[in-house]
Amino acid sequence: MDKKVLVVFGTRPEAIKMAPLVKELEQTPGFTPVVCVTAQHREMLDQVLECFDIRADMDLNMMKEGQSLYSLSADLLRGMEEVFRKDPYDLVLVHGDTTTAFIGALAAYYAKVPIGHVEAGLRTYDKYAPFPEEMNREWIGRVADMHFAPTKLAAAHLLKENRTRHIYVTGNTGIDAMKWTLNAPFTHPLQHKLRKETRWILMTMHRRENWGEPMNNVFQAVKRIVQENPDIELIYPVHPNPAIQKAVSDALAGQDRIHLTAPLDVVDLHHIMKRSYMVLTDSGGIQEEAPSLGKPVLVLREKTERPEGVTAGTLKCVGTRTPNVMEGMRKLLHDRKAYAAMAQAANPFGDGHASARIVRAIGDYFDIGHGSSSNASWGS
Repeated sequence: MDKKVLVVFGTRPEAIKMAPLVKELEQTPGFTPVVCVTAQHREMLDQVLECFDIRADMDLNMMKEGQSLYSLSADLLRGMEEVFRKDPYDLVLVHGDTTTAFIGALAAYYAKVPIGHVEAGLRTYDKYAPFPEEMNREWIGRVADMHFAPTKLAAAHLLKENRTRHIYVTGNTGIDAMKWTLNAPFTHPLQHKLRKETRWILMTMHRRENWGEPMNNVFQAVKRIVQENPDIELIYPVHPNPAIQKAVSDALAGQDRIHLTAPLDVVDLHHIMKRSYMVLTDSGGIQEEAPSLGKPVLVLREKTERPEGVTAGTLKCVGTRTPNVMEGMRKLLHDRKAYAAMAQAANPFGDGHASARIVRAIGDYFDIGHGSSSNASWGS
């Protein structure tokens, strides 16, 4: 009988990284994946499901305007309780560090169902950076039965925390996803609006710890850099949160060569990233995706849970102070050697085969036998 695998996700970044894994499970004998979306993000999540042609078997539809972490967590736990009451599962897969992932793992633990944590082991060891994601990850790591670490450093964190069994180094499934998205057509109107001779800069910024002064500092920096350099255009897909929308509008609306857009679907995001000169972000997934396209990334945070990219040279943490952001941008815009050093550095986050390694590891765990996952195991 097939192993019934409940795949739980609720935000766009989770969906991008879980979609190739769902597809791999669908194509592998012995597994029946069941997709449960919480819709912690609604419209942004639906875009990804459509792109990968994935139908949710269950939709908890949790997104509410002005939702706090308290109410979201409580609603998610009640919703997941009903999921586990209806049907038995052999394994639950959660991804990364979202509230959906944490509550999904907690509910699976209450139901005594084994838990697989995709993108396990990332750490800053600062419980407020990123907030609440750092502690979500650590808590999931305490209850997970299988840990799918994207890098050897992530696996080493788990070993240091006495997670000594069923740890697999797999690469990051986000790199897998780009094989799908970059083969899809790029149709966004921006491709006709932006001048081809200009250098495009892609920026994303949305994390809670950056709301307020940090965000405003960055906005002042990018506004001044764009004004200084007539050959650059900045593309900023703005998160739908009303607080972010207002801050962005107050600081950047109406600025020449700064293009504020609605959130991009994953196909358009990856195509614009591929065409861009550099990327500014406080997002996690983009820190992995952009280097796979040879794009330098300035991380708008003081710390990153992806230090492998900093060590490799693909990422640089510039924080949120206006002078530091401006200095980082100027260096990449005007120093060819500095730019080449980042653009040509090897991406440490994967080779596009993470999903296959994860499914092989799950097969080994259940003794299904789809071939050895020894090339992906670390301390198992």
